[in-house]
Amino acid sequence: MLKSSQPSIVIGDRTLDLARELLLDGRGDIVPLRPQAWAVLRLLAQRVGRLVHKDEILDEVWSDCEVTEDSLVQAIGDIRQALGGAGRLALRTLPRRGYMLVVDGEQADRPASASVTTSSMPDNAGRQAGSSSIPHLSIVVLPFTNIGGDLEQEYFVDGVTHSLTTDLSRIAGAFVIGRGTAFTFKGKAVDVREIGRELNVRYALEGSVQRGGNRFRLNVQLTDTETGAHVWAERFDKPAADLLDMQDEIVSRLANTLNAELIKAEARRAERLPQPDAMDLYFQGRAVLNKGIAPAVMARARDFFMRALALDPDNIEAAVAAAQVDFAIGSSSMADDGPAYFRAAEKALNGVLLRAPNHPRAHMLLGAVQIRTHRAAKGIAECRQALALDRNLADAHGFIGLGKHALGRGEEVEGHIQEALRLSPRDTRAFLWIMVVGMAKLMSCTNADLEALDWLRRSIEANPNFALAHFHLAGALAMMGDLEEAQSSAKAGLALDPNFSIRRYDVNVVFLSDNPVWLAKRKRFYEGMRMAGVPES
Repeated sequence: MLKSSQPSIVIGDRTLDLARELLLDGRGDIVPLRPQAWAVLRLLAQRVGRLVHKDEILDEVWSDCEVTEDSLVQAIGDIRQALGGAGRLALRTLPRRGYMLVVDGEQADRPASASVTTSSMPDNAGRQAGSSSIPHLSIVVLPFTNIGGDLEQEYFVDGVTHSLTTDLSRIAGAFVIGRGTAFTFKGKAVDVREIGRELNVRYALEGSVQRGGNRFRLNVQLTDTETGAHVWAERFDKPAADLLDMQDEIVSRLANTLNAELIKAEARRAERLPQPDAMDLYFQGRAVLNKGIAPAVMARARDFFMRALALDPDNIEAAVAAAQVDFAIGSSSMADDGPAYFRAAEKALNGVLLRAPNHPRAHMLLGAVQIRTHRAAKGIAECRQALALDRNLADAHGFIGLGKHALGRGEEVEGHIQEALRLSPRDTRAFLWIMVVGMAKLMSCTNADLEALDWLRRSIEANPNFALAHFHLAGALAMMGDLEEAQSSAKAGLALDPNFSIRRYDVNVVFLSDNPVWLAKRKRFYEGMRMAGVPES
């Protein structure tokens, strides 16, 4: 239980000393907290018994950088974990409003001065207090260099830097230094390791733009600020017809690519740690999840997310990622009871959105679940809301395409998938989007069978280890009379997923159209899978 005392604030077996900015356990040892989590705890402690609104906390704690509300939710989870058994009782969440630190279970005003006096300290406390860990996935986007000095290009270069800073802040778990701070380094020779120490970030992104004739080249590189080693580099060569019109596309592609690269970098870092924390485990799970959709991959990713949630039950990102695993298992027909996986995912995502109502990926995945459970129109609306929160969610465009396919509006599907591919052309999930176009064309009321085959083959080329794409191609080939290749494709799918069956597939199907021509094609498709050798049950 929470107790109040004059020299300090006592929370269960923890002592909060604001004068020395320390949280101590019952033995007087320091309980580590990241700088932002400590800043949130200090603010709440100075206003014990009072509601502190989310916006006020974000403005106070993250005044010099751009983050989403997810960073606050993560900090709250870190604080609750640090407070031990009393954490959940002491730190109250007021949904959609803010947070409150409660003393003795009472909501009462307390002057800040009453809670900032000194408590007794161990001899080594001062040295330990000076140490702090660098936030996970923390990055500064340094001002890009304009090689050549063209004034029109200068606007473009600064615009890319500004937009990329904003867009990277939407990445789950990201901590991004604000543009104002980053631009103080404009035009200066910089040492990224020194910047990393000064700003307390793990990564620095640098770039340059050079124009030559009617083309321009944009070079970017991501550097580890602790070692100075390059983590990733990319080059964009584009026509220079209208730089400003291309800015959004370039920023979106950079943000999507960096998302994947940062997750890989964080996962590699976590593998070297003897005692990874919840976010370390989350990044390892995301790195595994990005490898594709297969039973072994799903099992390994789920294990990381469950371990993260065991360490930190309030970890929003791990909860969303675990729901994504459930959705993937259900939608790829890996399990006999796909609907049960959809129900589990929906329950988890609704719980996340109660705590973090503006979480883009949670909205997107909830929309995906709704599309797969015969609520396609509602699911499309959720995906559009996700895009309003994060315009770079290429997956959301992919799911909207799936929703249009589910509604029998196959002629609209390709446009949504092309938008997803435009935003993230090398996305690890592109094979899924491509497959959706193939199936939409196969089931459409127009004669697009040959186009369907082309898209389905492209899906397999993008990821030959996804069983469902092989079964889709097998059914399509058999429908068109090519039994030899159809049987070969079915065998390839069964080698990847020996337990697949037409009955299992039918349980998880999302087709909603009642068009007679469309329904006849669906019947032919099932018959095609049978002819190709796909088991009935």
